[in-house]
Amino acid sequence: MSVRKFAIADASFERSPGQDGDVSAGNVIDQRNGAPITIGFGRYGANQSIEETLAVDDVMVVLEGRLSVTSNASTVTAGPGEIVYMPKGERVAIRSHEQGAVTAYVTYPHWQEAQA
Repeated sequence: MSVRKFAIADASFERSPGQDGDVSAGNVIDQRNGAPITIGFGRYGANQSIEETLAVDDVMVVLEGRLSVTSNASTVTAGPGEIVYMPKGERVAIRSHEQGAVTAYVTYPHWQEAQA
């Protein structure tokens, strides 16, 4: 694989698995490209919330809006230009605020394989 760049327009978004809210993910690099990590973009509608136990290490970079991530230890709120790291095995609740949010993410290993 060679050096590449991606924009949000390159992502094909689909609803996050097992979630009912207005939350979607769009991978741009994953196992289908032979990469060891998954890279993509996330979209959260206004005032949406998802809860899950992470099957992978997950890093989110907030590009637009604000998100709060709550675990059993604490709650962090992040806005544009801030990064949230969520370790594998952690139970988290991710909540968007009134303006919704757009994120970029990196997971290791691939989140789709880990949920299968």
